[in-house]
Amino acid sequence: MQRRTILTGTALGVTSAAFGLSRPAQAARSGPATRDVVAIRGVTVVDAVGGARRGQTVLIRGDRILDAGPAHQVPVPPGATIVDGAGKYLIPGLADMHTHATGIDDTDPELYVVNGVTTTRQMSGSPEARDWQQQIAGGARIGPQWSIGSRIVDGSPSLWDGLDVDGSIHVAVADPVQARAAVRQEHATGVAFIKTYTRLTRESFVAITDECGKLGLPFLGHVPDFVELTEASDRGIRTIEHLFEIWYDTSAEENRLRRGVASVPIGSGDYNGWFNRMQPYEYAAARSYDRRKAEKVFRRVARNGTFVTPTLVLHESNDMPERIDRHDPRYKYFSADMIGYWDWALDNLYLPGRTPAQIAQSEDLFRRRLSLTADLAAAGVPLLAGTDLGTTYLMPGFSLHDELALLVRAGLKPIQALAAATLNPARYLGRRDLGVVARGAVADLVLLDADPLHDIRNTTRINSVFVRGRLIDQAQRQRMLADIEATVGQVRESAPVAYRGCPCHGPAQSIAVAS
Repeated sequence: MQRRTILTGTALGVTSAAFGLSRPAQAARSGPATRDVVAIRGVTVVDAVGGARRGQTVLIRGDRILDAGPAHQVPVPPGATIVDGAGKYLIPGLADMHTHATGIDDTDPELYVVNGVTTTRQMSGSPEARDWQQQIAGGARIGPQWSIGSRIVDGSPSLWDGLDVDGSIHVAVADPVQARAAVRQEHATGVAFIKTYTRLTRESFVAITDECGKLGLPFLGHVPDFVELTEASDRGIRTIEHLFEIWYDTSAEENRLRRGVASVPIGSGDYNGWFNRMQPYEYAAARSYDRRKAEKVFRRVARNGTFVTPTLVLHESNDMPERIDRHDPRYKYFSADMIGYWDWALDNLYLPGRTPAQIAQSEDLFRRRLSLTADLAAAGVPLLAGTDLGTTYLMPGFSLHDELALLVRAGLKPIQALAAATLNPARYLGRRDLGVVARGAVADLVLLDADPLHDIRNTTRINSVFVRGRLIDQAQRQRMLADIEATVGQVRESAPVAYRGCPCHGPAQSIAVAS
C-alpha cells in the first residue's frame, strides 16, 4: 500500500483549548464542597443494569458520581451547578473496544468524546495512542481512557512482514520459544494485553497462553487459522475479535474445511493473498452453518467467559463496498489526506474485479454475519462493541454509533446493544465503577435528547458529555466540532509528515481486511 502523509494536529499545537473546551471545564473545581457538585435533575437514567428509571437526580463531584436515584431521595445541595435533565436520557459513557490509531489525523481523542465515547481499546500498540494517553493524563487535552495492547503477535512468515516497515505494529514468531520471548518482551513495556493473530501455529499459540498465564497477562485477538475456537476459549482467550474465525467450529463440514484452511500457502506480507484464498472457505463454512452445533459451541464459549467483538461495521464495508457512501456529511471532520486514502482504497482495492455473482455472495455472507451475531447473543456470549477503526471509511466515535445500529439490526434489543458498549466493556476490564450510572461510578456519562431504548440511533442525539466529571455542554460540544472541522481544513493545506497508518491492503482484487 502507498504510504500517505499528513501534518498532524500535534504539530499544529492542538490542545483541549483548541477544541473549544472552556478553561473552567479543564481546571479542577474549587471552593465549598457543594459548589463542586453538578446536579443533573429530572433525567431518565438508562443503563444495562437498571434499564430506564425516570425522574432521577444524578450528582457529580470530581470524577465520580456522588449519588444517583429518584429525585425525592437525592436532594440537590445548595450551590450546586444544575443541569436540566427534563425530557433527556442519561447513559454511561460508550466504549469502542477495537481501534487502531492511524496517524493521519490527530483529532481522534476529541472526536471520540464529542461522540460520547469515553473508553477505547487500542489493538496493535501504537506510539500515537501512547502519546494521546499521556496528553490526556497530563491534562493537555481531553479524550477517552485508553487500554493499549501489545504489538500484534503473528506467526512467521507473518501477514504483516514488509507492511509494518519499522516493526511498531507486529512481531513475528516462528516457534514456541520465540512466542514466549515475545510475550515477555511486550509485557516488559507495560501493555494491557497480548494481541494474538492469524498465522500463529498452534504450538506457538499454546506457548503464548501458557506464558501469559504465568505473567497474569490477558491474551486476546484473532483465533489463529490452526486453532479451534473452542480450544482458544478453553485456554482463556479473553476476547475474540471479528466473526471470521467463528464459522469453522459451527460448520457441518468442519473437518474438510479445516484441512483446506491448513493447506492455504502464505508468504511474507501476503495479507490480501491470504484473505482472498481464505474467503471461499469462510463462505463455505457460513453456508454449512449447523445451528445445533453452534449452540453447543457458543454455550461453551459463554461458560468460559469469553467475549466476542463482532465489528459489524468492518464486515459491512468489507462485504459490501459498493454500498459505501462517499458523501457522508460526517466526512467534513476528516482531512483531505484521510478521505483521499479512503477513496483510493475503495477505487483500487475494494471494488475492482467484483462480479455480480461475487457481490451477491458477499451480501449473503453479511446477512449471515448478522444472524450469527444474534445467535451468539442468544447463547449468552457477552458481546463488545468495536469498530476496527483504522479500516477504510471508519470514523472515531461516529462509527461506534453505526455499530450499535447494526447490532440492533442483527436482532439485539437496544438495551443489549447499549450493554455491548457500556456494561460488557466494564466487565471485560474488571471494573465495577464503569458502564453504569450509580453512586461511586466514574462520571463518564452521555446526556441524550431522545430515548435510545425507543431507537438505538438516538445515541447520536447527544446534548452533553461528561468525561471523568468534566462537562462538555451543548455549546462547548458544538465549538469542539467546529474547531475539529477547522483544524483538518488547515491540515489540507499543510506540509506532510510520515503517515503511520494501518497497511492492510494489497493487490487490486483484494478486499480490505481486519487488524
